[in-house]
Amino acid sequence: MQGNHDNKRGPLGRRTIGALVLLAGIGVAAATAQASVMSDPDSGKSVAAVETVPPKRTSDRTRADSPHRTAVPHKAVPKKADAPDKKKAAAKKSDDSRRKRKTAPADTDARSAVIARAKTWNPHSGDRVPYSQTRYHDGYRTDCSGFVSMALGLSAPGLNTVGLTSSRYTERITMSELKKGDLVMDALGTNTTRHVVIFEKWANKAHTAYWAYEQRGRYGTDYRTRDYGLSSGSEYKAYRPTNL
Repeated sequence: MQGNHDNKRGPLGRRTIGALVLLAGIGVAAATAQASVMSDPDSGKSVAAVETVPPKRTSDRTRADSPHRTAVPHKAVPKKADAPDKKKAAAKKSDDSRRKRKTAPADTDARSAVIARAKTWNPHSGDRVPYSQTRYHDGYRTDCSGFVSMALGLSAPGLNTVGLTSSRYTERITMSELKKGDLVMDALGTNTTRHVVIFEKWANKAHTAYWAYEQRGRYGTDYRTRDYGLSSGSEYKAYRPTNL
């Protein structure tokens, strides 16, 4: 009986041992595979296998439209100063003025200056300069030739009527050639009959009279229409100052 019992138990033991061996082999293989995956071949250290999942990228348009995005402050652009522009405008205006002066007739300003100086003696007004052959105003004699000398910008106290006819200061022209600032003079006779006036403009299209500035006796500085030199045989002649 003893022999039969041992024979039956023998085969069961072998199957059990075989199963255990198989399981052991599987375990060894799994351990070997895990060691090969988890080992760093360069450093010999074990590392954890972690799968890194890249974050989802948000498009630029989505970020721009997001109500929660942080606004980036814009750098303030300094406003250009107005001063350079004003300087350029002023320089251009000055250049335009100089250009106009260059293109204008050469004697325009000089002739206007004669009239402007004549007006400083306040003609035909209560403030006019009284007539006198012995008194002075602003350094000039207050008679007709002294007044004209002042208006022409000649040296004080001024020339007399005969002196104004000198070729150094004037030249003869015809009455029809008269322009603003020219003179009409009677240089003959005595100091009580000689006279000179400053022509400004014709009073009419027929040229039968003209507007003139003068310093006349018993009155002073005046501005009125005259016809000196327009009648036949008149002793008044037209003269053009040499500085015009």
